[in-house]
Amino acid sequence: MSATPTGARAWLAVYLKGVCMGAADTVPGVSGGTIAVVLGIYERLIAALTSLDPKAATTLREIHTANGRARLAAELVRMDVPFLLVLGAGVLSAAATVATAMNVAVTQYPAPTYAFFFGLIAASAVVLYRYVDAGTPGRLLAAGVGFVFAFVVTDPSLAGDMPATAPMLFVAGAIAVSAMVLPGVSGAFLLLVLGQYEYVSGIPRRFVEGLLSGGGETFIEAAVAFGVFLGGALVGLFTVAYAVRAALKRYRQATLVFLVSLMVGALRLPVHEMAVGVETRPFDMAVLGIDTVPTPRSGAIVAVAAALGVAAVMVLDRYTEDLQY
Repeated sequence: MSATPTGARAWLAVYLKGVCMGAADTVPGVSGGTIAVVLGIYERLIAALTSLDPKAATTLREIHTANGRARLAAELVRMDVPFLLVLGAGVLSAAATVATAMNVAVTQYPAPTYAFFFGLIAASAVVLYRYVDAGTPGRLLAAGVGFVFAFVVTDPSLAGDMPATAPMLFVAGAIAVSAMVLPGVSGAFLLLVLGQYEYVSGIPRRFVEGLLSGGGETFIEAAVAFGVFLGGALVGLFTVAYAVRAALKRYRQATLVFLVSLMVGALRLPVHEMAVGVETRPFDMAVLGIDTVPTPRSGAIVAVAAALGVAAVMVLDRYTEDLQY
């Protein structure tokens, strides 16, 4: 694991990367894990998650002493908790703020929005493939398996509709959170596949409405649903994180090839959404007081959005390469 970042600029960068991950997780077809790879913090995230040790809580018994506080601080640094807290703050703040804007972009302007993510992911995959070695039959097999798995999982026809029971919410949380750990696997899309996306995405709204109305049945239902979903998410997060850490430790290059190939296979959904968006929403800009853009220009707008995604990767690579994560 890299040295702990120092300085406000480094910590701000970690926070903003969390924001990017949180925003991406709200878009069906885009993975926060992919963004973690793109931004160069994926392996550190896995290492930090799997370093968390419940035994460190025993130091709390001595927190009233200077030595006890020093031991607690040392344990938190050893487990890289400051990194997880700053990154997590970015993810949560994006979920509370950026997510709304992302939802508007995806629903109102799906083609250019997905085109941007397509450019972002495709360019990142090209860059990352330069740093992995796929020159053995085993690694080529891992690349093929990763690509096919992501391609199949992101089949747009898989979206279903199932009742939001407690067991289903727990399973949905465990499965969807894999997007934070597995590049190319979209948690939002997996919720769509399980038929839980609409219900889960509405939990925060129902929770706030119930809280403002003084509690009641709506508040209790939302709180219980959130608790069950969060419980499943924690189980899934640490289970997958330990599996990835073990794979990286034992088969590092093959695992990296597999993870990058997941990103490539998952491009299926952005491509599909780009095509559908161009077909069904020919960029009606009347809401902005601008004449509707003619359909023939849709391809150009999509191309520009994709180019911006590619440019974003180049800029991030250039201006964050000197930071230690």
